[in-house]
Amino acid sequence: MANAQQMANAIRALAMDAVQQANSGHPGAPMGMADMAVALWGQHLRHNPANPQWLDRDRFVLSNGHASMVLYALLHLTGYDLPIQELKNFRQLHSKTAGHPEHGITPGVETTTGPLGQGVTNAVGFALAEKLLAKEFNRDGHKVVDHHTYVFLGDGCLMEGISHEAIALAGAWKLNKLIALYDDNGISIDGQVAPWFIDDTPARLRACGWNVIGPVDGHDAGAVSDAIRLAKDSHDKPSFIVCKTAIGQGSPNRANTAKAHGEPLGADEITLTRNAIGWSHAPFEIPAEVYADWSARDAGAQAEAAWRQRFDAYAAAYPELAAELTRRMAGDLPRHFAQTAVDAVVAAHAKAETVASRKASQIALEAFTAQLPELLGGSADLTGSNLTNTKSTPALRFDEAGEVVQTEVTLGEQTVRLGGRHINYGVREFGMAAIMNGIALHGGFIPYGGTFLTFSDYSRNAIRMAALMKQRVIHVFTHDSIGLGEDGPTHQSIEHAASLRLIPGLDVWRPGDTTETAVAWSVALSNRNKPTALLLSRQNLAYAPKTDLGDISRGAYILSEPKDIGLKKKAQAVIIATGSEVQLALAAQKLLAEKKIAVRVVSMPSTTTFDREDVKYKKLVLPAGLPRIAVEMGVTDFWWKYGCAAVVGIDCYGESAPAGVLFKHFGFTAENVADTVRVALSRKR
Repeated sequence: MANAQQMANAIRALAMDAVQQANSGHPGAPMGMADMAVALWGQHLRHNPANPQWLDRDRFVLSNGHASMVLYALLHLTGYDLPIQELKNFRQLHSKTAGHPEHGITPGVETTTGPLGQGVTNAVGFALAEKLLAKEFNRDGHKVVDHHTYVFLGDGCLMEGISHEAIALAGAWKLNKLIALYDDNGISIDGQVAPWFIDDTPARLRACGWNVIGPVDGHDAGAVSDAIRLAKDSHDKPSFIVCKTAIGQGSPNRANTAKAHGEPLGADEITLTRNAIGWSHAPFEIPAEVYADWSARDAGAQAEAAWRQRFDAYAAAYPELAAELTRRMAGDLPRHFAQTAVDAVVAAHAKAETVASRKASQIALEAFTAQLPELLGGSADLTGSNLTNTKSTPALRFDEAGEVVQTEVTLGEQTVRLGGRHINYGVREFGMAAIMNGIALHGGFIPYGGTFLTFSDYSRNAIRMAALMKQRVIHVFTHDSIGLGEDGPTHQSIEHAASLRLIPGLDVWRPGDTTETAVAWSVALSNRNKPTALLLSRQNLAYAPKTDLGDISRGAYILSEPKDIGLKKKAQAVIIATGSEVQLALAAQKLLAEKKIAVRVVSMPSTTTFDREDVKYKKLVLPAGLPRIAVEMGVTDFWWKYGCAAVVGIDCYGESAPAGVLFKHFGFTAENVADTVRVALSRKR
């Protein structure tokens, strides 16, 4: 890297210029990390700007996403489809250079980062996916999955609690191809971090099983490159390189100050900085020789071509494995998936079992995990309660050398040896959710993980990020209501279903029996571009007889008409219910029928899915002119949008008592639902 300094200064100049033009942004971190970027992107990163989706590329994550200009500069300089005009449009409407990097918007951006700590946690998911795919698909003499995951992170990422969760798991999993470069500049928005961030970070990382390298001079690209080389030699530990840097490096008056963090340097200071670093070019002007030094197009094309030759040889030797790897990395479901889904739903309907919907979920998972090897499950220390494990998903374990322990499992009619497919995340809900995002982003797996619904609050921001990035991640949330009983209001989910439904792009299902649960799983697996939350009961739910299964996947359907219970009258009202409350609705329907009051029961397992239906279907299910009464063990405010005349819900935090006692105490009885319908009808008159 004979011109390493000029390469780094190009990043500094672009960062200064873009932030100044936008009059918004964070120039200091990109300027401070510029030499680190030269070391990694100039010497080690295997990528192809012409094909950002190359299967075996190294993954790079900018965890401190406010430093987005370092990534945009790198993508532009190395040859990605990110022209200089996009850098000039930094932070502007519809540009590809948003304030924080966004996956799916900018070519080469592997994950959306912004909320600090989640990027490094995503990177743990990337590295885990690589390790598991390598074990599953590589064969002697044929390494087709063999890449590193690199992450830049700063003090803010390390202060966020999620980083503790991710770092601990990466060490436990011995993710030796995960390499983190720490921008150790000691500055955050409020100034020098020493008064409030006194962690011995290297000691912390060592204690968690990481290989710690440094401190090294973060402004010496050669020293950083040597450190990366050492990290790549690690066989049983992830690596953490401490890079001592100055935020705003090169700025005479802003370097090493909080002023460099989150505001433009100003025209005068930019002029001084250009003089100080010897950069005489106009704003957004990069000399041809610097572009030539940075260009990764030729090297990237050669690296991918060499890998393609290896893959072709692999495909010739192992055609079935090659086809399977290609399918899974493309995110395509197996050809037999549709039949598997139909079989699971029909089997549930035929058996008509009375079980908790968390058990119904496990029953569905038994069918799906046996046929879909890409399903990678887990639980945040609640496996026995969430029931996310199956016969096809042994626990994921690693030996002392860091190798994935293989176990004999049955997939369909075959018995094969595979690495574990069920992850013990420990009590780390937030970490689990963000790691699953990384797994999904990497490709090759469909991750799902379980915890109690009330703990979705811990992982909420990662759930939101999955929706923002349109990733197929499945959250299994059990113990979904006051029905969990004695654990009391700390564990009883009241507002959680409604709040999750507010997240754009997140599908939320609260199924009422085994068939609805099987449908919910089949839809979640088919949701290629959105995450799903399954809200499941602890208590047993009776099976609701059905005449037609076809409309369940539409989110809401007519479960029972008056004629189905022997009342030859047109419906006078509609009871809408979800989950465990469907049984209350059906019981109330019978009580009302005894009084010659005809009621339709609509089961609405997924409001988010139903809301996407066309107007014609919505009017068919919820006819105009009929009073609607919603029944759900949650906050009532959500249901008024459906034009309800009344809602049987709960707007307080619950109590600690057996479930049956709580149902009576809070009015979740067939009698109260029937009375509520009668009152609504009397008001209509």
